[in-house]
Amino acid sequence: MESNQVVQALASLAQVTRLDLYRLLVQQGPQGLAAGQIAKQLGIPATTLSFHLNHVQQSGLITAKRAGRSIIYSANYQVMQQLIDYLSHNCCEAQPASSDCCNPDRSPT
Repeated sequence: MESNQVVQALASLAQVTRLDLYRLLVQQGPQGLAAGQIAKQLGIPATTLSFHLNHVQQSGLITAKRAGRSIIYSANYQVMQQLIDYLSHNCCEAQPASSDCCNPDRSPT
């Protein structure tokens, strides 16, 4: 993942509604959710949701596919993993080898 893609992805999540939207889609799994369901669960108007969906979709973090009359949005787990890998690539490089600062068993905050 290139630095400019990382910046775009992080920028798309640097807003509360978009972060909530993305987390909802990540929790939902690969089957995703229709836009109407997302709007209902987040409690936001469809026009507001459309703006935020477009913003996050442009970053590549979510995908959209038509299913009948609905558009189903889902998290792009491959791009999410690339972002995580980019951010953690040199994790704890300056620490002694015995350090557990990059322990994947840490509890998330």
